[in-house]
Amino acid sequence: MMDQDMRDRILAEPETLLEDRDVMNALIGANERLMGSNIVDLRGIAMERLENRLDRLEDTHRTVIAAAYENLAGTNQVHRAILQMLDPLSFEDFLKTMAHDVAQTLRVDCVRLVLESVQEAEDPTIRKLGDVLYVAAPGFVSDYLTGGRNVPQRPVVLRQVQPQSDAIYGERAGWIRSEALMKLDFGKGRLPGMLVLGAEDPHQFKPTHGTDLLAFFAGIFERTMRRWLS
Repeated sequence: MMDQDMRDRILAEPETLLEDRDVMNALIGANERLMGSNIVDLRGIAMERLENRLDRLEDTHRTVIAAAYENLAGTNQVHRAILQMLDPLSFEDFLKTMAHDVAQTLRVDCVRLVLESVQEAEDPTIRKLGDVLYVAAPGFVSDYLTGGRNVPQRPVVLRQVQPQSDAIYGERAGWIRSEALMKLDFGKGRLPGMLVLGAEDPHQFKPTHGTDLLAFFAGIFERTMRRWLS
């Protein structure tokens, strides 16, 4: 016989049993055993399917919420980086900010600005601007974005690091494992550029990731660079 105290508690609060999924499953299982093996409980089968569907819906709900929070966090991250990028009053300070403050905010390990130019990269004025700026010959940006293949160019490319990346990353090439590449348009009559974000984590930038936020960031960066290039 059931303990009287337990019986009284169940009779006083029967809804507690209904809210406990494990208890209800145990009661349904006991009922099926009492009915015998030659009886099919369609109601029990229907309830089991509904429970499985509910579990899948709850998993989907949690996934959607997690993705929404991640997207919001990424948006705030990019917004903070843009504000930091707009603060400097000189081009040299602008590059330093990109290398340190912006890199930390975006959680990347390396930032490079590639500018195509006919000017020699060893020019003292260029060397003075630090490691962030990389001056390349005309055509370099397109070749790097496409890997030298005849494929359509995308404004933002996410991928693992390519073998030819030593030219951009220099001494850091040994531990940069993934990169985000943003092609830059500086206006009519100007050679293109490219903003490069490098990460040690090989999974930080993958082709399957969304690029909307980085495209927005690149658009702001383009407009800021036009001010320095004018």
